[in-house]
Amino acid sequence: MGSGLKIFLNDLKNSFKDLVPIVAVVIFFQAVIVRTVPDNLASIAIGLLIVAVGLALFIRGLELGIFPIGESLAVDFARKGSLFWLLLFAFTIGFSTTVAEPALIAIADKAAAISAGRIDAFFLRMTVAFSVGFAIALGVFRILTGHPIHYYIITGYILVVAITFFAPREIVGLAYDSGGVTTSTVTVPLVAALGIGLASSIKGRNPAIDGFGLIAFASLTPMIFVQLYGIAVYALAPENAAASLAVVEEAVRETVESKEHFDPADILWDLVAVVKDVVPILAVIFFFQYFVIKKGVAHLHRILVGIVLVILGLYAFILGLEMGLFPIGETIAFQLTAMKNDLLIYLFGFLIGFSTTMAEPALLAIAMKAEEVSEGRINQNILRISVALGVAVGIALGAYRIVVGDQIHYYIIGGYIVVILMTYFAPRYIIPIAYDSGGVTTSTVTVPLVAALGLGLAENIAGRNPLIDGFGLIAFASLFPMITVMGYGIYAHYAAGKSIYRKESA
Repeated sequence: MGSGLKIFLNDLKNSFKDLVPIVAVVIFFQAVIVRTVPDNLASIAIGLLIVAVGLALFIRGLELGIFPIGESLAVDFARKGSLFWLLLFAFTIGFSTTVAEPALIAIADKAAAISAGRIDAFFLRMTVAFSVGFAIALGVFRILTGHPIHYYIITGYILVVAITFFAPREIVGLAYDSGGVTTSTVTVPLVAALGIGLASSIKGRNPAIDGFGLIAFASLTPMIFVQLYGIAVYALAPENAAASLAVVEEAVRETVESKEHFDPADILWDLVAVVKDVVPILAVIFFFQYFVIKKGVAHLHRILVGIVLVILGLYAFILGLEMGLFPIGETIAFQLTAMKNDLLIYLFGFLIGFSTTMAEPALLAIAMKAEEVSEGRINQNILRISVALGVAVGIALGAYRIVVGDQIHYYIIGGYIVVILMTYFAPRYIIPIAYDSGGVTTSTVTVPLVAALGLGLAENIAGRNPLIDGFGLIAFASLFPMITVMGYGIYAHYAAGKSIYRKESA
């Protein structure tokens, strides 16, 4: 008990350290730029405290429950030797967790409202969920066959770019964004554990090289499927009347409005929402464990404690965000877009992108696993900083794209070309992790603030269409971390080579 408490207190200390950049950014913009004192200052402070506690509980739950059961399932499936059941499990995990993903639901509802119903929220969610299920199954197949991941990813990028030239403008930004909102805070560590466990149990596979990459597939395929959905909708569906300005303003306002008072009655519903997100994952896991593998769960008591900690931690994390960060962050984002000061918008995008990414639970989970399986070659703190820097640059550049009115696919295509070129220079062990990093950056913390900034910009700048220009920031936040992480890998590999050369010359 004493050692467990000591570990938790250490996790809590690290959680507070992760929140320092967010607090610094918010205080700076609130005090220096907006120059107002929030009315609910006490609620914000309490909310940030709850966020830290929630993050610490979440990490402890991952270690006790999600990581062990994911890796155990992978080992059991490998021993069973049934390709059909393994691929079906992978598809079901991807589909069931994505269809209920809150960030995807929010983005789909906004797209339906702004397009005056031409884009159907339900069918959009089904399209994305099916694509993620397909992606996880394809990623598992890649691990089984041992194919290099970049062959799949580069082919996927080529397909994304090719389809973009046929897709309607109204769907492109939304499709690119859909790749960044598919992997939830619980799904990411489970899928990572599945991939690493599978690679560890197959002879000839390297967990660092072959175990990662499933999240990258889940971020890539929705961009292809959603663009195909858009082509079908705009070619076959009858044209609705254009969305009125009032409809657009209402959809944007719902995205960026802040809560003036936190309703305690929301606490129960937040807990119910978190349980609803986790239940499909648990149902899939235990169904396959008991009815397909036909084997009990080892250390079930410990696993269940870990799952409960994950639920409570994620619930506290989201509750604290709603009390502390979201209200003030969304207010600042909307006020900055109304001020029409472009440099301040870029600075806010950069700083909020960096600071919120450093606190992303999904990124923390991946970084922990990356350091573990790479046997120390990858430092989790440097990896997180590299990813956060990529998100920061991506959001700032995405905001610039909205301000000047450029078409999004020129930037995305340019970014993909850079990723492809860097793939051939980066060490093999960093490539799958770099690809995965693009899918773990836009989760619980980042998506609401980034959506508020993008839609707020598109509404306040003359000549911009929220449906065409307001989406896309999440895509930028998913693309650039791949570049910065591979850059980190190239530098680390080069520095290690120089060190070895000096020792040999001495």
